Amino acid sequence: MGAIEDALAAIKSLDEGEQFTYQAIADIYGVSRTTLSRRHKQVQGSREEQAINLQLLGPHQEAELVKYIVGLTERGLPPTREM
Repeated sequence: MGAIEDALAAIKSLDEGEQFTYQAIADIYGVSRTTLSRRHKQVQGSREEQAINLQLLGPHQEAELVKYIVGLTERGLPPTREM
């Protein structure tokens, strides 16, 4: 787990209503205060989440496509672009 995830976990572990500052937690974990507050407020996602959102196929669709291609290959029918 990265430092930003550790800092987010520390914020989530605080009791509800307990006061904290993003700057204090950012200093403890050595992360950017701005990034920490954006991630905590869910304004900005991680790069991994952004990459998933940019994919044309979802993870399930991708798995089904791979399964289909493997099935074709096992039958001796290599997939073509037209397929």
